[in-house]
This record gives sequence, C-alpha cells and structure tokens, in this order.
Amino acid sequence: MTPGTPARRVPLARPGTAWVLGGLLLALAIVDVPLSRLAHQSLNASGGSVPVWVSAAYGLVGVVVAWRKPGNPLGWVFLFAGLFTALSEDASFYMVADYQLHHGSLPLGWAAVLTQPGWAPAITLLGVAVLLFPDGRPPSRRWRWLLWAYLAVAALWIGGTAVISVGAIAGHDIRVDSGGNLIGLTGGAAGPDAWFGVVQDVFFPLLALCWLLSVASQVVSYRRSSGERRQQLKWMLAGAIAGAAGLLLAVLLGGAGLPGLVRDILAVGGMLALPVSMGVAVFKYRLLDIDRILSRTLSYAIVTGLLIGVYAGLVLLATRVLKVHGTVAVAAATLAAAALFAPVRRRVQHVVDRRFNRARYDADRTLAAFTSRLTEALDLDAVRGDLAGTVQAALEPAHISVWLAGDR
Repeated sequence: MTPGTPARRVPLARPGTAWVLGGLLLALAIVDVPLSRLAHQSLNASGGSVPVWVSAAYGLVGVVVAWRKPGNPLGWVFLFAGLFTALSEDASFYMVADYQLHHGSLPLGWAAVLTQPGWAPAITLLGVAVLLFPDGRPPSRRWRWLLWAYLAVAALWIGGTAVISVGAIAGHDIRVDSGGNLIGLTGGAAGPDAWFGVVQDVFFPLLALCWLLSVASQVVSYRRSSGERRQQLKWMLAGAIAGAAGLLLAVLLGGAGLPGLVRDILAVGGMLALPVSMGVAVFKYRLLDIDRILSRTLSYAIVTGLLIGVYAGLVLLATRVLKVHGTVAVAAATLAAAALFAPVRRRVQHVVDRRFNRARYDADRTLAAFTSRLTEALDLDAVRGDLAGTVQAALEPAHISVWLAGDR
C-alpha cells in the first residue's frame, strides 16, 4: 500500500462504537472507587496495573481519535489499551479483597483472575501504536514483517499469562501479592509455574527489541519525510522525550526525598505525554508549533539533567572531600545551581534551536544583524526598507506595512 492510498476501514469502526466503548471505560473507572475501598487500598495504587487516571486518559485520547477518524486504527489501539488497563486495575483490587482479605469467599473471583493480566495486551498495543503512527500503517511494506513478528512474540507472552491464570483456577491454587498479581505471573514463582519466569526472561528482551525497531522505523521515516508528515513525527518525538524525562525524574528524584504528590505528577505526566502528543499529531492541529515545543522540551530536559549533575557533584565534593557540614553543602549547591540556570539555559537553548528550531535560530541571527545595522543608519527610508526586508526574511508574512510617527 502506497502512502497516498486511503487506509482500510476497521471492522465495526464507527463513531457510535467509540462512544459505547468509551462508556464502558467510564464505568470501569467508576467501579474502581468502591473496589479500591473493598481492598483497603488507595485509588492511586498501581501494583497490579496503572492508576485509573492513566487508563482514563489513554481511553479519552482513543475515544476522540476513533470518533473523529474511525478509519485510523490508532484511536482504537489507544481506546483498547485504556480498557485493558482499567479492567486490569479493577481485577487487581478485587483479587486483593477476595484472596488476601476474604480468603476466596467473594463471588466471581475466577473472573478477576482471568482479566487481571490485561496489562499484557495493553503493553502490546502501545508498541503497535508506535509502529503504526501516524496513519495506521507501517512506514513501508518492508516493515510489515516487524509488525507480524512483534504480534507473534506478544501473542506467546499473552498466551503464557492465560495459561498461568487458567492453571491457577483449575488447580484451586490462587495466590496473589499485595498488588493483586498472581504469584505465578511475577516471574519469581517456583514449582510448576517457574517456566513462565524463563518465558519472560526470553520474551521481554524480544519485545524490547521490537519496540526499538519500531522506533527505528519511525526515525527512517522521519529522515525520508517532509512537510506535514515530518511535523507529525516531530510531535511523537516530543512526546517520547517528555514522557521519558518525566518518568526518569520521578524515579531519580523519588529516591532523593521528592514529595509524593510531585513524584506522582511527574510519573503520570510522563505516561500521558506520548499518547497526547500522538493524538494531536493525528488531528494535525497547530503542527507548526512543534518546533518551538520540541526545542523547549529538549533544552529544559538537558538543563535539568546538567543542573542535577552539578548539584549532586557539588554536594558530594563538599561533604565527602571538603568535609563541609551537610546543611551548608546543600545550601551552597542549591545557590550554585540557581545561579547557573539562566546562562546554561541560554547556551543550551541556542544549541538546540540551531538543530531543532532552525527558523527561530535564523530569525534571531537576522534580527541581531538588523540591530547592529540600525545603530549606524541615518536615512529613514533606508531604515524602513531594511526593517521590511528583515521582517520578511525572519517571519515571511503575506503582507508588510510599516508606519512611522513622522508619516502623514
């Protein structure tokens, strides 16, 4: 299928179907509240899946895309990823309540055991979304083999979770951890379920490899693309960078005593950055702003990493080498990092704009050259012409009008 060929319609892909599935997702999210209380756990608990806020956000992106563009599989991929994770979280709470608190006396516990591994197809669908971005097809025919290989590996993995779950029900040996996961699915089980740990050790690297190849396919597509498609791929890149930065900061700073609320905001923001950016790109809304967003995201991520490194290095130097009191060392390192923020940000922003936001970089250079010429200009008409030429070169407007106070 060539890039200009219209995408095939997905069976049952209708706006009404999107709203029905969205309503189901809303119901699963609402049910999460009483189930979390039944399990005596926080609604933000994510030991068995992801918090309901993340599931609802993924599903919302999917509903909007599937409703407005039902022929694009990406909307349905995000919608079903949200459904699977919401179902998995509900089942996790119910399994804790049933098999840890009530010793298996609650009804329909077997249904929770079967649906709790919904995180497996959800993870698989996220990989599919990257490979099929932005129009629901692989970048070229040559990448179809990767899609089928990825789906085959994922099917074996998902099949393994189903075998463990059915075996636990048939053997009346249902043991769960504090997050609601079957012990046999955690990879550390001994006995007859030990084989699944080996399966995960083999298939997780294969899945990761398929993900990396999916990203590589988008990189290749980006280098060969132009215009609107390149802007869409930039949106996905910005979302991936923001997501990785948010999750990394949540993990690194969480160990340094970061408040729980801030850590949760960073983690949730990291998990939502990619689907939101991909949804925006699919709708092609304000795509030209992505150069500015991408350059800002990259520059602040680099500056944050550099300043964290400087801060940690100064603290270690002061406390371990110079033997300075810990409070004084922390205060001095904080002041140094704050003093370095502005100059480091300007320098990093300049370098990033040169590579990722060339329009602004060229515009800044054009304006700087105009400013230097303006200090030596005496002829008002020459200044007027130079100003119009500079604005045309920097902004490329459709029309230019220059009005000076002396004009009549």
